[in-house]
Amino acid sequence: MKTDDLIASLAADAPAQRPLRRLFAAAAILGALVACLLFLVTLGPRPDIHQAVHTVRFDFKFVVTIVLAVTAFFVMRDMARPEVTQSRLRPLLWVAPVLLVLAVAAELMAVPQDQWMPRLIGHNMRFCTTMIPLFALAPLALLLWVLRRAAPQSPTRAGAIAGLIAGGIGAAFYAAHCFDDSPLFVAAWYTLAIGMVTGLGALLGSRLLRW
Repeated sequence: MKTDDLIASLAADAPAQRPLRRLFAAAAILGALVACLLFLVTLGPRPDIHQAVHTVRFDFKFVVTIVLAVTAFFVMRDMARPEVTQSRLRPLLWVAPVLLVLAVAAELMAVPQDQWMPRLIGHNMRFCTTMIPLFALAPLALLLWVLRRAAPQSPTRAGAIAGLIAGGIGAAFYAAHCFDDSPLFVAAWYTLAIGMVTGLGALLGSRLLRW
């Protein structure tokens, strides 16, 4: 059977793939629960979280990471269909980066220039780039497992989007512990950590999702 015929056959079987949507949701929720448990066992929320939640910078970390995870989830679910080369929802992936760029611009205007570098470096950049990928492992594994039951036309790209979801989930949990609330820190180190998970997802996707 030719590749085009195979894709057409899989696409025609769309009703049979509807349960995959529920599996994707279940994988994301279960992965988040595992990440939450790991977070509580290893780090837990920062001691002053009750005061921190009333600050814009702290709350923004959750906005940008959750938006990233949610938008990437819808893109991944669309890409799982065999007839989809590029998801029509992919512009959604720009929402979180645009929000972050705007926040960085606001930070640069709000604080003196001599504070830019200290806020960028923060206090726990190595810890950040270690713990976010750690919290992301379970969501990534579960999402890749569901993608193996689907038929994404671009395994590498689908794996990378799964990595974005997992990275967003891991970053959201780490944000509850992190004392570095500056958007400059988030833009540098959260982005690096999520990028690492995305790269891992792409690598695993290229190997595990071929059909």
